[in-house]
Amino acid sequence: MGELELREKRVTVVGLARSGFAACKLLADRGASVLATDLEPAEKLRVDLEALRHLGVRLETGGHTASSFLEADLIVLSPGVDAKVPLVAQAAARGIPVWSEVELAYRVTTARFLAVTGTNGKSTTTSLLGAMVEAAGLPGVVAGNIGTALCEVVPALSAAHWVTAELSSFQLETIVAFRPRVALLLNLAPDHLDRYPDVASYYRAKARIFMNQTAEDVAVVNADDPPIRDYVQGIRARVHHFSRREAVGTGAFLDGDRLVLAQGGRREPICPVSAVRIHGVHNLENALAAAAGAAAIGVPAAAMAKALARFPGLPHRLEPVATIGGVHYVNDSKGTNVGAVVKSLEGYAGGVILIAGGKDKGGDFTPLRPLLATRVRTAILIGQARAKMAGQLAGACPLEEAPTLEAAVRRGAEIARPGDTVLLSPACASFDMFRDFEHRGEMFRQAVRRLTSPGPGGERAG
Repeated sequence: MGELELREKRVTVVGLARSGFAACKLLADRGASVLATDLEPAEKLRVDLEALRHLGVRLETGGHTASSFLEADLIVLSPGVDAKVPLVAQAAARGIPVWSEVELAYRVTTARFLAVTGTNGKSTTTSLLGAMVEAAGLPGVVAGNIGTALCEVVPALSAAHWVTAELSSFQLETIVAFRPRVALLLNLAPDHLDRYPDVASYYRAKARIFMNQTAEDVAVVNADDPPIRDYVQGIRARVHHFSRREAVGTGAFLDGDRLVLAQGGRREPICPVSAVRIHGVHNLENALAAAAGAAAIGVPAAAMAKALARFPGLPHRLEPVATIGGVHYVNDSKGTNVGAVVKSLEGYAGGVILIAGGKDKGGDFTPLRPLLATRVRTAILIGQARAKMAGQLAGACPLEEAPTLEAAVRRGAEIARPGDTVLLSPACASFDMFRDFEHRGEMFRQAVRRLTSPGPGGERAG
């Protein structure tokens, strides 16, 4: 978009994590009068507050005051802040614009967006799509929910750049004009029911990614995911598909052991499955989604193949940590919902010691039962949700509980046999015991490393 006058506008930024910090800096640099407010006290915030003060940002920590919201010209929300909280809702009712940080970034740049959302696979698909853009020699950046705030990167971009953006449902709740040239919806499964009143509300938030697209734009959707069909009805963008199970008219699909592009009535091989560096059924879906998105902006198949052969995968997503005494230890801390754990377990024939549990997001754990019965020898449950999980999963496989993640890793090592996999794939959020899923994954790595310290074990790998 690129045209937004901010000088002397009174802007309140709500939430001082990464995206809030980046929004404050962008706004201050453009002459806005910025007030940043956060419920947490200053000592608990993990951003450089002094840097914000130096830019002239006024800080309100340890709580909110009504005037901060009701006297603003614009409110910018961090993703963790629900637009339905009373002060935000009151400001919106008075006609004060409420934007996500994504919307702010979009309004100040002429760069074009490739946007990725879905319940699972967002970060991997976003990274793969960005790698394909790079392999094609196109200028671009990867940002958004994946870790680098959009407001941090867009000031340096030109109209020639492609921004490959991972977007969460939280970020999409408060977009207004945001229009990606290509929007990918990977899958829909129940999640975040601690924030949304029902599954349909969560799915509708995801589908907002298409709301401003026109017939000049492309929507890439998963042909294998039935819930998606209801949420792409009536969108104006041209719909392309990806599928692991059947051929598609336009998009990307799996044909035997090959990934194939379909466009303009032609089919073109991308590469064999064996050439894709990251493994797992779910990662084939991610690769096909990225290919369909890349094809929509003219990335050639050879560039896609190059990216797929090089991309090593992301930390905390089925990440091999070690092999000790013939037992494999795998960190899938990003498996924060049931759908993600289902995808992960589908990649194993059996012999899994599953470590699961954490902060319950209001989900139903019973869809795990069939895979626990056929692929998991023992599930070790941790965290706040362990009693609920034990009740819903009883009888599917042997269940145990552990007081800490480290205790769960030690117990997994005790009962695992050579050839087994001790898999951390929690199906829950991390915030009951850890700062975030990265912290949980790092604690798993450390616990595994400590298994080798008492004496002879196996060989570290990965």
